[in-house]
Amino acid sequence: MQIPPAPLLEVRDLSVRLGAPDAPALIEGVNLSLRPGETLGLVGESGSGKTTLGMALMRLLPPLLDRGLSGQVIYDGRDVARMQPAELADIRGSEISMILQDPMASLNPVFSVGNQLKEGLRRHATAPGSLQERAIRALDDVRIPSPEARLASYPHQMSGGMRQRVVGAIALTRAPRLLIADEPTTSLDVTIQYQFLDLLKDLQARLGMAMLFITHDFGVVARMCDRVAVMYAGQIVEQGPVRDIFARPTHWYTRALLDSVPTVNTRLDRLPTIPGAPPTVAARPEGCRFHPRCANAQSRCRSAPPMQERRPGQSARCWFPLDSERTPA
Repeated sequence: MQIPPAPLLEVRDLSVRLGAPDAPALIEGVNLSLRPGETLGLVGESGSGKTTLGMALMRLLPPLLDRGLSGQVIYDGRDVARMQPAELADIRGSEISMILQDPMASLNPVFSVGNQLKEGLRRHATAPGSLQERAIRALDDVRIPSPEARLASYPHQMSGGMRQRVVGAIALTRAPRLLIADEPTTSLDVTIQYQFLDLLKDLQARLGMAMLFITHDFGVVARMCDRVAVMYAGQIVEQGPVRDIFARPTHWYTRALLDSVPTVNTRLDRLPTIPGAPPTVAARPEGCRFHPRCANAQSRCRSAPPMQERRPGQSARCWFPLDSERTPA
């Protein structure tokens, strides 16, 4: 029996508060692990804390939130949460990289693509070839046509799909071991989206990197991820292998999310929806944070449920978990 590799990333009881220890928490008690070459999907409604978690892993939070960071982010045996600025500068880009959600917010409009790409390449001084050759190769790796000409282009002169590929090229210039991809396909049409996803999978296979894939799209999760973590109101409420979560979710929120996704096999006059809206940070309910919107809420749900293993490799934060096979809506 082959022993699985040790986790490259372990997140232990990670919380991010608004500065003071008694301030409201944007994310609270997050525990995750990620092995080399593995892809973990992170899903949930807008405002659940997915992007905040991704930024916290690289210590890219604003100063107020960074001061409110607690817990551990163990990357390759080192705690990112305790690193000094010089140590963080050494691992950002070379060890851990991030593709942000909006490429226009990631790229500087007054510098050419070549200038922005070469900034990262200069720090990777041991790579073979001249700076110009490596920049061309980086754009070619993400399948941008005529890469020599594109180096002189500015972001506004490129399509959304092209800009997203450039952002990906910048993130991958130093062959990171961990890539955090925050909604990297949001601005792409369906055809370009799947080309970009296939590109990421090819690069992952070639570089052996781990990926944390933040998305709203369960189709992307099914295509890209080995495991999935479901986030609601700043907490992980369920996690496990993708196939198990899709077929037999144990948390009522996960079930509601999956039932809200239309399928080609079922004709519906009206799509199922989750009643209400996610709570704000300052107005999160006591106990299970999903219970005001849950179809199975009971009096016990007003006390906080622990995260418990429900099946091998699959755990959920729920007092009354589902235990039946899911029938797609």
